[in-house]
Amino acid sequence: MGSLVSTLFLTLDGVYQGPGGPDEDRRDGFDQGGWSHPYADEDSGRFLADVFGNVGAFLLGRRTYDIFAAFWPRVTDPADPIAGRLNGVPKYVPSATLTDPAWAGTTVLRGDLAPEVTALKERTDGEVQVHGSGALVRSLLDLGLVDTLHLLTIPVLLGAGRRLFAEGAAPTRFRHVRGQITSTGVSIQTYARDGRPVYGSFM
Repeated sequence: MGSLVSTLFLTLDGVYQGPGGPDEDRRDGFDQGGWSHPYADEDSGRFLADVFGNVGAFLLGRRTYDIFAAFWPRVTDPADPIAGRLNGVPKYVPSATLTDPAWAGTTVLRGDLAPEVTALKERTDGEVQVHGSGALVRSLLDLGLVDTLHLLTIPVLLGAGRRLFAEGAAPTRFRHVRGQITSTGVSIQTYARDGRPVYGSFM
């Protein structure tokens, strides 16, 4: 049985919206997208490459899936550790509206989230990885399905945007597993749900 691992970029005030670019996610008039790019460095790159090395399947929210599907299939360098995994490993998307996904290896999950994801974990060797997909991660946390959290916290305050940890969320106990600060000040912290082991070359 696999474990469900979430990897998310957050600001100091918990915003997950639009880390990659100014037009990535403009919902609610958000105009501060791209906040993670100035802090990219070799430390975070190595960490992410190690995380992707443990993947058995990807589980992506619809918005993140659309963003990834528009970019990663065009990255064909066989030496790229992230593109190779994203393009070659099975991908799953909970959606009621995605009918004909063009990205090879994509399966749409149309049933209730809890049984669908539980079944996916049971049939996956390795990690079921969720990258980005903040709204999906919030739902998975509420359902108690997240086993490991990798949080890459960027040292910026935005004061606006969609936040991961909303008031009223169901309490879930996690323990701190490891942490580091990169050369640009990014805090990379790993947390495991109580009672769950954490594996991976980044340990």
